[in-house]
Formats: sequence, C-alpha cells, structure tokens
Amino acid sequence: MNVQVFYEGTPLLVERATWSGDVTQAARKLDVSLVNTVDGRTQAMRIEHGKELRLIYDGRELFRGVVFAHRIDDHGMMTVTAYDENTYLTRNYDTRKFTKMTASGIVKRLCNDFGIATGTIADTGYVIPKLVLRDKSIWDMMTIALTYSRKQTGRRFFIYSREGRLYLSERKDAVVRWVLENGRNITSASYSQSIEDMRTQVKVIGGDPEKKPIIATVKNDALIKRFGIMQHLENVDPDMTRSQVEQRAKQLLAELGTIDDDARVDALGNPEVVAGAAVYVRESMTGIVGGFYVSTDSHTFANGNHTMSLTLSATDDLPTLEYEPPPEPKQRKRTKGDTDNGG
Repeated sequence: MNVQVFYEGTPLLVERATWSGDVTQAARKLDVSLVNTVDGRTQAMRIEHGKELRLIYDGRELFRGVVFAHRIDDHGMMTVTAYDENTYLTRNYDTRKFTKMTASGIVKRLCNDFGIATGTIADTGYVIPKLVLRDKSIWDMMTIALTYSRKQTGRRFFIYSREGRLYLSERKDAVVRWVLENGRNITSASYSQSIEDMRTQVKVIGGDPEKKPIIATVKNDALIKRFGIMQHLENVDPDMTRSQVEQRAKQLLAELGTIDDDARVDALGNPEVVAGAAVYVRESMTGIVGGFYVSTDSHTFANGNHTMSLTLSATDDLPTLEYEPPPEPKQRKRTKGDTDNGG
C-alpha cells in the first residue's frame, strides 16, 4: 500500500489521513495530520485556504478537493481539512423556478450558472411540470428534483465528484464484488433493526382536493397482517394525472414498506468500498448475513495500515428531499374605488 497526499502538487509528510463520505452528503472529506516543522520553531510549509489537496493510493487518485480549515499547535502538529468540489453545492443558495425540465436539465443549468465543472450527466428522462424553489442550496434543489423524478419513474440517480468534476449517474442494481467476514477482514461489528419508519399503507391525494380530488390508496396486506395498519399520507401536484398519482402511491409503498436495519462494521481497508457501494457480509455473532449497501464510510491511513469503518443498510439510501410547493399569493378583491392605473 502506497498512500500519498499532495498539497498543490507538493507531497506532504502525513502521519494520518482519514477519507470519508456519506450517501446523504454532497461532498467527500479528507482530514490529514502532519508535522509541519523541521526545527520546532517555524512552519515548514504555509498551508492556505482554497488550495488543493489530493489523495493518491497506489498511483490512483482517490480524492481531489479544496482546503477549508487547518489548525497548528506550538509543536508544529497540524491538521488540514479539505472537501471535494461538490462542497460548493451546499455553499450557494438561491431562489429558482423551473418549468418543464428534467432533473438532469436542472442539474446542468445550476452547474452552468454557478461555474461548477461537470463530467457526464445522465439523462433522468422524466419532465417535471414545475418546481418553485425558494431560499434553498443548489444541493437541495438538485436533490428535490431527483427525488421528484424518482417518485414518478422509480429510477435512482446520484451525484458525485471525480477529479474536480460533478457527475450524475444512474444507480443500477449493484453487483456485489467485496465480501466482509469475521475471521478474515472484519475486526468488529454491531447490528440493529427497527420498524419505526415503516408504513404498511399509502394514500396519495392529487387533483383539486375540494372539488375533484384524485385519490390512490395502496396497501401491503402481508405487512398489515404482521404489523398492523400504518398509513402514510401525501398530497401531490394538482396537475398530476390519475395514473401518475397511482404510480406515486405504489412507489412510496415500495420504499416505506421495509424494515430498517443498521449494521456497523470495522474492517481491513479497501479503497473500493465507499458510500454507495455494495458488499456481502458474514458475521456470525450479530447475524449480519447478506448483501448490504454502504451508507457511510471512513477510511484511515496511518502507520502503514489501512482500516475502514462502515455503516451498512439493506436499502440503497440515496438522499431525498420532498417538494413542497410555496403558497400561491392571494388575489386582492377589487373594490369600487380601485382604478386600472393604480391612481
């Protein structure tokens, strides 16, 4: 294992590097610790905010990002924190209205407007009738658009950064390539399950709720028999057709009718196992057996060793944000004294 960290192209003598990510977060993060002095009195290198850090693993670039924070003590021990370029998605806010655009078109528009370099942007297909988004970050806008599209089509897309560019890709059924098991590469593990957020029945209301509502109700009889009725209610865009309302209800039930489980595993490091990847786990004491998605990962490189801490989920937990249309401004009734010119 050969791990190097470069600051503006210059290699750093790093004691520890921690590279981490979360499927619900816009950017991955790199924390490094180093001795930044040669004589114990002055800094060997001046680290500046806004400059670039890169993490190279056996000749392959794992991370490219921007320095946002650093700290040094009187002994010259320094820590530096950098985020990949997608961090700018959460640091820019705006108010926007999008009409008859796909989620991928919205992603392209926002990246272009805010100077964010892009790689391949996959076509999400579904044309969203209208989104009015007020006082939201670019990341929230993109997430709302992708959530809206996924609820209609079931297709899942995710955003990531590679070599300083933003990519949008479709999440296919992941092929499990990596196996984690006790006695081989797992060093510790824990497992929990919950039905706190489960729903066994879904009711979706569209159309005009007062005059001509469109109502779709779907249920999972097997789950109701086992756990009872737990209904999710959702009001959707009044312009949606009956078939779209029914499709939304079916898609919601598929997502909400599941048992949440949470597995945490510490293991020997593998740079391919990051948030969003799929792994197969066999751990006898906790009973963690089967395929899981990585929700969060933290890789630590220190003293010639590479270890990782993972949070796993049976479901592919991509970030979601619900769209809530802003209230329409009320029209003031005209009075007898009103004139057309406002005079």
